[in-house]
Amino acid sequence: MAIQLKHHHTSTLNKHLQPPFSAAPQPRSASLRVHAVLGGRAQELIKSGAVTPIPPKYAASQIQSQGYTLLDIRPEWEREKARVSGSLHVPLFIEDKDMSPITLLKKWVHFGYIGLWTGQYFTMINPDFLEQVGNVVPGKDSKLLVACGEGLRSSMAVAKLYKGGYKKLGWLAGGFNRSTEDDFERVEGPEKLQYAAIGGASYYFLKLLLILQAVGKKT
Repeated sequence: MAIQLKHHHTSTLNKHLQPPFSAAPQPRSASLRVHAVLGGRAQELIKSGAVTPIPPKYAASQIQSQGYTLLDIRPEWEREKARVSGSLHVPLFIEDKDMSPITLLKKWVHFGYIGLWTGQYFTMINPDFLEQVGNVVPGKDSKLLVACGEGLRSSMAVAKLYKGGYKKLGWLAGGFNRSTEDDFERVEGPEKLQYAAIGGASYYFLKLLLILQAVGKKT
């Protein structure tokens, strides 16, 4: 199964690793170089087979048969909406609470161009990510399936984890956004897992679309 998954998803890797248009939170400008470097490393790891890409529809079976532990690296506000029961959680991005004038200006621009539409906070890379993973994962020989909303942030997390000594890694290709209601047996939270990354004005637009879709099916 693992070999088949690697072969099938290498051809679509570049698409999944492109910066998403919609709901993934944006790192602060000072971290853009780190963002690009981590994304490049992740691409190399997945292409080489050092990290196994696993699509959502195979995730539950791989967790059960291969012994993966699901590591959710989304920010807290996404996880609160929907999460896979039993998954571990360590956010790769956290809210940037710096109140300096420059950061406040960046937050204002972020809200105007991104935050108002997506509902995402202005974020920064969690400086304690590896340490926090070490606190919740028994050992570096553990098999981790790393997941986020769209696959970009989790690919960055995979690169950091691999460099930090975790060598048995899987990557949820495409993220939770590509999951269906039957992919994971138990999901907690008020929203569907595939919609958890959507917030702000785009959330209400989505709800309107779903209502119109439901009405269309009845007519």
